[in-house]
Amino acid sequence: MLIEILLAIGLGILAGIFTGLIPGLHINLIGAIVVSFATKNPLGFPIYFAVGIVAMSITHTFLDFIPSIFLGCPNEDTSLSSLPGHELLKQGKGYEAVMLSAKGCFIGIFLLLAITPLLIIIIPPVYEFIKKLIPFILIFVIVILILTEQKKISATIVILLSGFLGLVVLNFDLKEPLLPLLSGLFGSSSLILTIKNNVQIPKQEFTSSKINYFKPILGSLIASPLCGFLPGLGSSQAAVLGNTVAKTDKKSFLFLLGLTNFLVMGFSFLSVYTISKGRTGVAVAVQTILGEINKKELFLLLIVILISGIIAFFLTKKLAKIIATKINEINYLKIALFTLILLSILTLLVSGFFGFLILIISTFTGIYCISLNVKRTNMMGCLLIPTILFYFGLG
Repeated sequence: MLIEILLAIGLGILAGIFTGLIPGLHINLIGAIVVSFATKNPLGFPIYFAVGIVAMSITHTFLDFIPSIFLGCPNEDTSLSSLPGHELLKQGKGYEAVMLSAKGCFIGIFLLLAITPLLIIIIPPVYEFIKKLIPFILIFVIVILILTEQKKISATIVILLSGFLGLVVLNFDLKEPLLPLLSGLFGSSSLILTIKNNVQIPKQEFTSSKINYFKPILGSLIASPLCGFLPGLGSSQAAVLGNTVAKTDKKSFLFLLGLTNFLVMGFSFLSVYTISKGRTGVAVAVQTILGEINKKELFLLLIVILISGIIAFFLTKKLAKIIATKINEINYLKIALFTLILLSILTLLVSGFFGFLILIISTFTGIYCISLNVKRTNMMGCLLIPTILFYFGLG
């Protein structure tokens, strides 16, 4: 059994490398494929499939920051990293940006293991109570986002405009609606401006900066459990909420985002055990395969998270260094154009023609919002406002 589990971990890590490095490719797609194999498997042993999915998702969480920062090509979990990460890339600090996110994920491994026993005790009784407070917490986050801007009217416009767009898109009968929505707002809009402004990427440095770890850890620990156990909330909302608490700078925010992404992913598996609900696509896949998770299976999955997380950290470090070394030797404008074309093709394949139209609309919306010169995090209104309306029964 040990050999089979180690093999499943290895295959999961390989799949996570693939999904993490290919722009626009989401782990939910691979998770769905694994589920189809697992449910048709005549030999049984569903635990091996679950182990592979967990290892894949953890590896993906680490490596997904590489295309987000180096190519400006995010998904819903890393969309915010393309903002400060891309700025650091232009300063020759792309490797440092990736490693700040990876360090956040790495710290998340041990925080997850440390607080899991406490969460197992407290989450079931307080789940319904916390659920009722979420919309008011998110309204508070939006108010804080606006109040911290110098151009408050412009920030309000960005939040409302992106929020309206998100509301329309998420209520549209479309497969993977977040792919064109977030790729347009945060990815292709930045890529087009990069091409338009003829941005040159300088030679990358391999330095690291000291940051205040306490504030982002505190912010993430407050926000991540809420978003890991409740419906309609994901890593991006958790990061915005955590940053509202922590008020971090750009580098600390990347650490917070890595930590938050990891904890939300980890808590989504824990939510299957505590409240029998999966809060991410891969957690739902694990629940579909295993059904109810017992203590023995939960312990095994936590061990898988530990092993795959440590391996993924060193993989991220190695791959980020290779890419940082080579990126200024290649015409970055061609990379940006290639990535833009790849995003368009993936959107057409996954979300169809209407998804491609949404990508175009989201891209021009993103360019307009960027032109207003407010923080791009305000465009997270595309998820915050629909989530608030969802909790009020209006979405």
